[in-house]
Amino acid sequence: MKIRCSLKSVRNRHRDNQMVRRKGRIYIINKVQKRYKARQG
Repeated sequence: MKIRCSLKSVRNRHRDNQMVRRKGRIYIINKVQKRYKARQG
């Protein structure tokens, strides 16, 4: 999982990326391509 300052560019790289907010942190998850995982905060 990558830890990034800005997740907007990561989210646009694949059409199945989802932005999820859990416990004050923002995550990018993708159930099709598992390699697109990122966290902010």
